[in-house]
Amino acid sequence: MKKVLMLLANGVEPMEMAAFTDILGWADLVGDEKIELVIAGLREEITSTFGLVIRPNRQLADLDLNAFDSLALPGGFEPSGFYEEALSEPFLETIRHFVEADKLVASVCVSSLCLGRAGVLHARQATVYHQVGGRRKQQLVETGATFVDQPVVRDGKLITSTGPGTASEVAFLLVEMLTNASNAARLREKMRFPTPSEAWFTTPQVPAA
Repeated sequence: MKKVLMLLANGVEPMEMAAFTDILGWADLVGDEKIELVIAGLREEITSTFGLVIRPNRQLADLDLNAFDSLALPGGFEPSGFYEEALSEPFLETIRHFVEADKLVASVCVSSLCLGRAGVLHARQATVYHQVGGRRKQQLVETGATFVDQPVVRDGKLITSTGPGTASEVAFLLVEMLTNASNAARLREKMRFPTPSEAWFTTPQVPAA
């Protein structure tokens, strides 16, 4: 059995969180290898970006991080206070622990900024949500990352992506890396998720003028 820690910050994006809970949940139920998902936070109740109240089943401080095979990090919104916890030292130290242990870390949207702030993206390829003007892109580059304008970017055991619409692909890639490609493909079929076109995987967020 593989064990995944999903770490939530206050202000988390619900769709990005749900992609991990659903796809890893299906993998545990119908996949060819069990995957246990543990959802943790820094507080007993978390208010998501759109007001949904979430009660993580564990507190980060109570966990043995060595018991996990992978870390999953949904993103969130700045006005909802996401960065107050997502860039806090307990979050950053958790990221460092998984990277130093050579374990998988899968992030969605702006949670790649957490990886950058933790110091694990120096000279690594990564992406982040960005718009015209590129404020988030610049923040990522300032951490030493090499920015790649693609929906999902994998550099070794680090996965980064660009927004809520990429969350399911990140989760499927995580299943593939934890188990195998055929398991992820069967799971996609059972859940009725189409496979994106090759063009989807290479289309930039902000087209050239």
